[in-house]
Amino acid sequence: MSTQAARSILFTHTSPQQGFRLLELPPDLAEQLSSKNPPTLELKSPSSSLSPVTTDPEAREYVNLCTATQTYRIRQVQSSNSLLVMRPSDGGAQRGDISIVGGDQDELNLVETMTSVSKCGSTLELHTPAGGFSALPSLERRLRVYDVVSSERESESEGHADEDLDPIERQEVLSRVLADVPVSRAQCEQGWIELCAFVLPRGTEDDLSSWCWRPSSRVKVDVWRRVVEGSVLQGIDLGKQFLVSDLWRSVLDEGGEEPFPQPLFEAVVRRVCESGVERDQVLAGTKMKWASIDKTSCARWVGETCLEAMAPTTTSAMARDDFLKTWRNHLPEPWQDEVKLSKLTENSYKHPEPTTICFVNETDRQKAKKNVSTDASAATAAKKTRNWHELFKNQKRQKQ
Repeated sequence: MSTQAARSILFTHTSPQQGFRLLELPPDLAEQLSSKNPPTLELKSPSSSLSPVTTDPEAREYVNLCTATQTYRIRQVQSSNSLLVMRPSDGGAQRGDISIVGGDQDELNLVETMTSVSKCGSTLELHTPAGGFSALPSLERRLRVYDVVSSERESESEGHADEDLDPIERQEVLSRVLADVPVSRAQCEQGWIELCAFVLPRGTEDDLSSWCWRPSSRVKVDVWRRVVEGSVLQGIDLGKQFLVSDLWRSVLDEGGEEPFPQPLFEAVVRRVCESGVERDQVLAGTKMKWASIDKTSCARWVGETCLEAMAPTTTSAMARDDFLKTWRNHLPEPWQDEVKLSKLTENSYKHPEPTTICFVNETDRQKAKKNVSTDASAATAAKKTRNWHELFKNQKRQKQ
Protein backbone atom coordinates (compact mmCIF):
# COMPACT_ATOMS: atom_id res chain seq x y z
CA MET A 1 0.00 0.00 0.00
CA SER A 2 1.45 3.34 -1.01
CA THR A 3 1.27 6.02 1.69
CA GLN A 4 3.67 8.61 0.25
CA ALA A 5 0.90 11.09 -0.58
CA ALA A 6 -1.17 10.49 2.56
CA ARG A 7 -1.27 13.33 5.11
CA SER A 8 -1.88 10.80 7.91
CA ILE A 9 -2.70 7.15 8.43
CA LEU A 10 -5.65 6.24 10.57
CA PHE A 11 -4.64 3.63 13.18
CA THR A 12 -7.38 1.49 14.69
CA HIS A 13 -7.63 -1.75 16.63
CA THR A 14 -10.21 -4.50 16.75
CA SER A 15 -12.00 -5.44 19.94
CA PRO A 16 -11.62 -8.10 21.11
CA GLN A 17 -8.13 -8.79 19.81
CA GLN A 18 -7.41 -12.11 18.07
CA GLY A 19 -5.21 -14.74 19.73
CA PHE A 20 -2.01 -14.95 17.67
CA ARG A 21 1.21 -16.73 18.66
CA LEU A 22 4.28 -15.68 16.69
CA LEU A 23 6.87 -18.39 16.02
CA GLU A 24 10.44 -17.46 15.05
CA LEU A 25 11.99 -20.03 12.70
CA PRO A 26 15.72 -20.79 12.40
CA PRO A 27 17.12 -20.08 8.90
CA ASP A 28 17.56 -23.76 7.96
CA LEU A 29 13.95 -24.67 8.77
CA ALA A 30 12.59 -21.54 7.08
CA GLU A 31 14.51 -22.48 3.94
CA GLN A 32 13.09 -26.02 4.01
CA LEU A 33 9.53 -24.81 4.45
CA SER A 34 9.87 -22.42 1.51
CA SER A 35 11.30 -25.11 -0.79
CA LYS A 36 9.37 -27.00 -3.45
CA ASN A 37 9.11 -30.06 -1.20
CA PRO A 38 8.56 -28.74 2.33
CA PRO A 39 8.83 -31.25 5.20
CA THR A 40 5.91 -32.44 7.27
CA LEU A 41 5.99 -30.94 10.76
CA GLU A 42 4.90 -32.72 13.94
CA LEU A 43 4.23 -31.36 17.41
CA LYS A 44 5.33 -34.05 19.89
CA SER A 45 5.35 -34.13 23.67
CA PRO A 46 6.07 -36.98 26.10
CA SER A 47 3.22 -39.03 27.46
CA SER A 48 2.13 -37.74 30.86
CA SER A 49 2.08 -41.29 32.22
CA LEU A 50 5.76 -41.75 31.30
CA SER A 51 7.10 -38.39 32.44
CA PRO A 52 9.74 -38.64 35.16
CA VAL A 53 8.65 -37.77 38.67
CA THR A 54 9.94 -34.34 39.62
CA THR A 55 9.26 -31.76 42.26
CA ASP A 56 8.95 -29.15 39.53
CA PRO A 57 5.77 -29.79 37.49
CA GLU A 58 6.89 -27.33 34.81
CA ALA A 59 10.03 -29.36 34.06
CA ARG A 60 8.12 -32.12 32.32
CA GLU A 61 5.70 -29.99 30.32
CA TYR A 62 7.19 -29.19 26.94
CA VAL A 63 6.49 -29.54 23.24
CA ASN A 64 8.98 -30.27 20.47
CA LEU A 65 8.60 -29.40 16.80
CA CYS A 66 9.91 -32.24 14.66
CA THR A 67 10.71 -32.76 11.00
CA ALA A 68 11.70 -36.17 9.65
CA THR A 69 15.29 -35.67 10.81
CA GLN A 70 15.43 -32.67 13.16
CA THR A 71 13.99 -31.79 16.57
CA TYR A 72 13.48 -28.31 18.01
CA ARG A 73 12.35 -27.41 21.52
CA ILE A 74 9.59 -24.76 21.52
CA ARG A 75 10.04 -22.19 24.24
CA GLN A 76 8.30 -18.93 25.05
CA VAL A 77 10.29 -15.71 25.13
CA GLN A 78 8.86 -12.67 26.88
CA SER A 79 9.41 -9.23 25.36
CA SER A 80 9.28 -5.82 26.99
CA ASN A 81 8.01 -4.40 23.69
CA SER A 82 4.73 -5.82 22.46
CA LEU A 83 4.42 -6.81 18.82
CA LEU A 84 1.32 -5.75 16.91
CA VAL A 85 -0.11 -7.81 14.08
CA MET A 86 -1.39 -5.26 11.55
CA ARG A 87 -3.96 -5.49 8.78
CA PRO A 88 -4.15 -2.81 6.05
CA SER A 89 -7.51 -1.49 4.94
CA ASP A 90 -9.10 -3.17 1.95
CA GLY A 91 -10.99 0.00 1.11
CA GLY A 92 -14.29 -1.32 2.42
CA ALA A 93 -14.27 0.38 5.84
CA GLN A 94 -17.31 2.53 6.61
CA ARG A 95 -17.50 5.38 9.12
CA GLY A 96 -20.08 3.50 11.14
CA ASP A 97 -17.61 0.63 11.60
CA ILE A 98 -15.10 2.81 13.48
CA SER A 99 -15.54 4.50 16.86
CA ILE A 100 -13.37 7.61 17.16
CA VAL A 101 -12.72 9.59 20.30
CA GLY A 102 -12.09 13.28 19.53
CA GLY A 103 -11.03 14.77 16.20
CA ASP A 104 -12.92 15.73 13.08
CA GLN A 105 -14.34 12.54 11.57
CA ASP A 106 -15.21 14.30 8.29
CA GLU A 107 -11.54 14.75 7.39
CA LEU A 108 -10.60 11.13 7.97
CA ASN A 109 -9.26 9.15 4.98
CA LEU A 110 -10.64 5.66 5.56
CA VAL A 111 -8.70 4.27 2.59
CA GLU A 112 -5.39 4.82 4.39
CA THR A 113 -6.19 2.77 7.52
CA MET A 114 -4.09 0.31 9.51
CA THR A 115 -5.78 -1.97 12.03
CA SER A 116 -4.17 -3.88 14.89
CA VAL A 117 -5.82 -7.30 15.09
CA SER A 118 -3.55 -8.83 17.74
CA LYS A 119 -1.14 -7.73 20.47
CA CYS A 120 1.62 -10.24 21.29
CA GLY A 121 3.61 -9.74 24.47
CA SER A 122 5.71 -12.86 23.87
CA THR A 123 6.98 -14.96 20.98
CA LEU A 124 7.83 -18.61 20.50
CA GLU A 125 11.28 -19.63 19.36
CA LEU A 126 12.82 -22.97 18.35
CA HIS A 127 15.81 -24.02 20.40
CA THR A 128 18.34 -26.83 19.91
CA PRO A 129 20.54 -27.56 22.95
CA ALA A 130 24.27 -28.04 22.53
CA GLY A 131 23.99 -31.76 23.21
CA GLY A 132 21.15 -32.21 20.74
CA PHE A 133 18.20 -34.53 21.27
CA SER A 134 18.09 -38.27 21.86
CA ALA A 135 15.28 -40.81 21.95
CA LEU A 136 17.14 -43.02 24.45
CA PRO A 137 15.73 -41.57 27.72
CA SER A 138 12.13 -41.83 26.51
CA LEU A 139 12.61 -45.30 25.02
CA GLU A 140 14.33 -46.64 28.13
CA ARG A 141 11.35 -45.58 30.24
CA ARG A 142 8.81 -46.90 27.75
CA LEU A 143 10.22 -50.28 26.72
CA ARG A 144 10.07 -53.40 28.86
CA VAL A 145 13.36 -55.08 29.75
CA TYR A 146 13.92 -58.57 28.31
CA ASP A 147 16.28 -60.43 30.66
CA VAL A 148 16.13 -64.12 29.66
CA VAL A 149 19.35 -65.69 28.36
CA SER A 150 19.36 -68.79 26.15
CA SER A 151 20.12 -71.15 29.05
CA GLU A 152 16.87 -70.03 30.75
CA ARG A 153 14.85 -70.06 27.57
CA GLU A 154 13.06 -73.41 28.05
CA SER A 155 11.48 -72.55 31.39
CA GLU A 156 10.73 -68.99 30.33
CA SER A 157 9.00 -69.97 27.09
CA GLU A 158 6.42 -72.21 28.79
CA GLY A 159 3.08 -70.60 28.19
CA HIS A 160 4.56 -68.09 25.74
CA ALA A 161 4.31 -68.64 22.01
CA ASP A 162 6.64 -66.29 20.20
CA GLU A 163 4.37 -65.18 17.39
CA ASP A 164 5.76 -63.14 14.55
CA LEU A 165 4.05 -60.14 13.02
CA ASP A 166 3.81 -59.28 9.37
CA PRO A 167 5.53 -56.04 8.26
CA ILE A 168 2.31 -54.00 8.30
CA GLU A 169 1.41 -55.07 11.85
CA ARG A 170 4.97 -54.46 13.05
CA GLN A 171 5.01 -51.00 11.50
CA GLU A 172 1.68 -50.15 13.14
CA VAL A 173 2.97 -51.20 16.57
CA LEU A 174 6.13 -49.14 16.18
CA SER A 175 4.25 -46.07 14.96
CA ARG A 176 1.85 -46.13 17.91
CA VAL A 177 4.54 -46.74 20.51
CA LEU A 178 6.91 -44.08 19.15
CA ALA A 179 4.19 -41.44 18.77
CA ASP A 180 4.90 -40.24 22.33
CA VAL A 181 8.68 -40.16 21.90
CA PRO A 182 9.24 -36.40 21.46
CA VAL A 183 11.98 -36.48 18.81
CA SER A 184 12.12 -36.86 15.02
CA ARG A 185 11.59 -40.14 13.19
CA ALA A 186 15.27 -40.45 12.34
CA GLN A 187 16.25 -39.98 16.00
CA CYS A 188 13.63 -42.55 17.03
CA GLU A 189 15.19 -45.02 14.57
CA GLN A 190 18.66 -44.33 15.92
CA GLY A 191 17.58 -44.81 19.54
CA TRP A 192 15.63 -47.97 18.70
CA ILE A 193 18.70 -49.49 17.02
CA GLU A 194 21.10 -48.47 19.81
CA LEU A 195 18.95 -50.19 22.43
CA CYS A 196 18.56 -53.35 20.28
CA ALA A 197 14.82 -52.89 20.76
CA PHE A 198 12.42 -55.38 19.18
CA VAL A 199 8.73 -56.27 18.95
CA LEU A 200 7.49 -59.46 20.61
CA PRO A 201 3.69 -59.89 20.95
CA ARG A 202 3.23 -60.60 24.65
CA GLY A 203 0.51 -58.85 26.55
CA THR A 204 -2.79 -57.34 25.49
CA GLU A 205 -3.52 -55.65 22.20
CA ASP A 206 -4.98 -52.71 24.15
CA ASP A 207 -1.46 -51.90 25.39
CA LEU A 208 0.86 -52.30 22.42
CA SER A 209 3.74 -50.84 24.41
CA SER A 210 3.84 -54.18 26.25
CA TRP A 211 4.91 -55.74 22.94
CA CYS A 212 8.07 -53.65 22.70
CA TRP A 213 11.22 -54.77 24.50
CA ARG A 214 14.84 -53.84 25.06
CA PRO A 215 17.27 -56.59 26.08
CA SER A 216 19.44 -56.35 29.16
CA SER A 217 23.21 -56.21 28.72
CA ARG A 218 23.64 -59.87 29.69
CA VAL A 219 21.06 -60.91 27.08
CA LYS A 220 22.85 -58.90 24.38
CA VAL A 221 26.16 -60.55 25.32
CA ASP A 222 24.50 -63.99 25.23
CA VAL A 223 23.01 -63.40 21.76
CA TRP A 224 26.30 -62.07 20.41
CA ARG A 225 28.22 -65.06 21.81
CA ARG A 226 25.89 -67.43 19.96
CA VAL A 227 26.29 -65.36 16.78
CA VAL A 228 30.09 -65.65 16.90
CA GLU A 229 29.97 -69.39 17.66
CA GLY A 230 27.46 -70.03 14.87
CA SER A 231 29.40 -68.01 12.32
CA VAL A 232 32.57 -70.00 13.05
CA LEU A 233 30.79 -73.36 12.74
CA GLN A 234 29.08 -72.39 9.47
CA GLY A 235 32.05 -70.53 7.98
CA ILE A 236 30.27 -67.15 7.80
CA ASP A 237 32.60 -64.16 7.57
CA LEU A 238 30.88 -61.48 9.64
CA GLY A 239 33.02 -58.75 8.06
CA LYS A 240 31.64 -59.48 4.59
CA GLN A 241 28.10 -59.41 3.29
CA PHE A 242 26.05 -62.40 4.41
CA LEU A 243 22.44 -63.55 4.48
CA VAL A 244 20.88 -62.87 7.86
CA SER A 245 18.73 -66.01 7.47
CA ASP A 246 21.91 -68.12 7.15
CA LEU A 247 23.30 -66.60 10.34
CA TRP A 248 20.00 -67.25 12.12
CA ARG A 249 20.08 -70.93 11.18
CA SER A 250 23.64 -71.15 12.50
CA VAL A 251 22.54 -70.18 16.05
CA LEU A 252 19.60 -72.61 16.30
CA ASP A 253 19.86 -75.48 18.73
CA GLU A 254 19.80 -79.11 17.65
CA GLY A 255 16.40 -79.92 16.24
CA GLY A 256 15.93 -76.34 15.07
CA GLU A 257 14.82 -74.98 18.45
CA GLU A 258 15.23 -71.24 18.94
CA PRO A 259 17.61 -70.22 21.75
CA PHE A 260 15.99 -66.77 21.80
CA PRO A 261 13.29 -64.91 19.82
CA GLN A 262 14.27 -64.19 16.22
CA PRO A 263 13.32 -60.48 16.50
CA LEU A 264 15.84 -60.19 19.35
CA PHE A 265 18.52 -61.82 17.20
CA GLU A 266 17.83 -59.41 14.34
CA ALA A 267 17.91 -56.41 16.71
CA VAL A 268 21.42 -57.33 17.91
CA VAL A 269 22.67 -57.94 14.36
CA ARG A 270 21.16 -54.64 13.20
CA ARG A 271 22.93 -52.83 16.05
CA VAL A 272 26.40 -53.96 14.97
CA CYS A 273 25.97 -53.99 11.18
CA GLU A 274 27.18 -51.23 8.90
CA SER A 275 24.86 -48.30 8.30
CA GLY A 276 22.78 -48.81 5.20
CA VAL A 277 19.32 -49.58 3.86
CA GLU A 278 18.97 -52.78 5.88
CA ARG A 279 19.74 -50.93 9.10
CA ASP A 280 18.01 -47.61 8.53
CA GLN A 281 14.57 -48.95 7.55
CA VAL A 282 13.85 -50.45 10.94
CA LEU A 283 10.62 -48.47 11.39
CA ALA A 284 9.30 -49.74 8.08
CA GLY A 285 8.67 -53.05 9.86
CA THR A 286 10.61 -55.14 7.33
CA LYS A 287 13.02 -57.93 8.25
CA MET A 288 16.71 -57.84 7.46
CA LYS A 289 17.91 -59.81 4.46
CA TRP A 290 21.56 -58.90 3.90
CA ALA A 291 24.07 -57.51 6.38
CA SER A 292 27.76 -56.93 6.97
CA ILE A 293 29.32 -55.92 10.27
CA ASP A 294 31.74 -53.06 10.85
CA LYS A 295 34.64 -54.51 12.83
CA THR A 296 35.68 -51.38 14.73
CA SER A 297 32.27 -50.20 15.91
CA CYS A 298 31.15 -53.78 16.64
CA ALA A 299 34.24 -54.53 18.78
CA ARG A 300 33.63 -51.32 20.74
CA TRP A 301 30.00 -52.23 21.35
CA VAL A 302 30.90 -55.77 22.44
CA GLY A 303 33.49 -54.46 24.89
CA GLU A 304 31.16 -51.91 26.47
CA THR A 305 28.26 -54.39 26.62
CA CYS A 306 30.42 -57.06 28.27
CA LEU A 307 31.63 -54.53 30.83
CA GLU A 308 28.09 -53.36 31.56
CA ALA A 309 26.96 -56.97 32.04
CA MET A 310 29.84 -57.97 34.34
CA ALA A 311 30.73 -54.75 36.18
CA PRO A 312 27.83 -52.27 35.95
CA THR A 313 28.76 -50.30 39.09
CA THR A 314 31.80 -49.36 41.16
CA THR A 315 30.95 -51.96 43.81
CA SER A 316 30.98 -54.74 41.18
CA ALA A 317 34.25 -53.65 39.54
CA MET A 318 36.34 -56.49 38.11
CA ALA A 319 40.01 -57.05 37.36
CA ARG A 320 41.04 -55.18 34.22
CA ASP A 321 42.92 -58.19 32.78
CA ASP A 322 39.90 -60.45 33.29
CA PHE A 323 37.72 -57.97 31.42
CA LEU A 324 40.12 -57.73 28.48
CA LYS A 325 40.27 -61.54 28.28
CA THR A 326 36.48 -61.84 28.28
CA TRP A 327 36.17 -59.12 25.68
CA ARG A 328 38.72 -60.87 23.45
CA ASN A 329 36.92 -64.22 23.77
CA HIS A 330 33.68 -62.65 22.50
CA LEU A 331 35.18 -61.51 19.19
CA PRO A 332 36.06 -63.45 16.02
CA GLU A 333 39.77 -64.26 16.04
CA PRO A 334 40.69 -61.81 13.20
CA TRP A 335 39.08 -58.96 15.19
CA GLN A 336 40.88 -59.49 18.50
CA ASP A 337 43.47 -56.80 17.79
CA GLU A 338 40.66 -54.32 18.53
CA VAL A 339 40.75 -55.23 22.22
CA LYS A 340 42.25 -52.08 23.71
CA LEU A 341 40.82 -49.75 26.33
CA SER A 342 41.54 -46.84 24.01
CA LYS A 343 38.98 -48.28 21.58
CA LEU A 344 36.12 -47.83 24.05
CA THR A 345 33.93 -44.73 24.10
CA GLU A 346 35.37 -41.89 26.13
CA ASN A 347 34.14 -41.88 29.76
CA SER A 348 32.35 -45.24 29.30
CA TYR A 349 34.50 -46.82 32.01
CA LYS A 350 36.53 -45.90 35.07
CA HIS A 351 39.12 -47.50 37.36
CA PRO A 352 37.95 -47.62 41.01
CA GLU A 353 41.37 -49.12 41.75
CA PRO A 354 44.49 -49.07 39.56
CA THR A 355 43.92 -52.69 38.45
CA THR A 356 40.10 -52.77 38.35
CA ILE A 357 37.52 -51.45 35.93
CA CYS A 358 33.76 -50.85 35.85
CA PHE A 359 31.14 -49.48 33.48
CA VAL A 360 29.87 -45.90 33.57
CA ASN A 361 26.27 -45.47 32.39
CA GLU A 362 25.10 -42.58 30.24
CA THR A 363 23.48 -40.70 33.11
CA ASP A 364 26.71 -40.65 35.11
CA ARG A 365 28.67 -39.63 32.01
CA GLN A 366 26.46 -36.59 31.53
CA LYS A 367 26.83 -35.66 35.20
CA ALA A 368 30.63 -35.96 34.90
CA LYS A 369 30.61 -33.70 31.84
CA LYS A 370 28.58 -31.07 33.67
CA ASN A 371 30.90 -31.22 36.68
CA VAL A 372 33.98 -30.85 34.48
CA SER A 373 32.40 -27.88 32.72
CA THR A 374 31.49 -26.28 36.07
CA ASP A 375 34.95 -26.88 37.51
CA ALA A 376 36.59 -25.41 34.41
CA SER A 377 34.40 -22.31 34.59
CA ALA A 378 35.19 -21.88 38.29
CA ALA A 379 38.92 -22.29 37.63
CA THR A 380 38.80 -19.71 34.84
CA ALA A 381 36.89 -17.26 37.04
CA ALA A 382 39.39 -17.78 39.87
CA LYS A 383 42.29 -17.22 37.52
CA LYS A 384 40.77 -13.98 36.26
CA THR A 385 40.18 -12.85 39.82
CA ARG A 386 43.78 -13.49 40.74
CA ASN A 387 44.95 -11.68 37.64
CA TRP A 388 42.91 -8.59 38.55
CA HIS A 389 44.23 -8.79 42.08
CA GLU A 390 47.79 -8.82 40.81
CA LEU A 391 46.99 -5.98 38.41
CA PHE A 392 45.63 -3.75 41.18
CA LYS A 393 48.53 -4.73 43.38
CA ASN A 394 51.03 -3.66 40.71
CA GLN A 395 49.21 -0.38 40.17
CA LYS A 396 49.39 0.36 43.89
CA ARG A 397 53.13 -0.25 43.91
CA GLN A 398 53.66 2.12 40.97
CA LYS A 399 51.83 4.96 42.76
CA GLN A 400 54.02 4.53 45.81
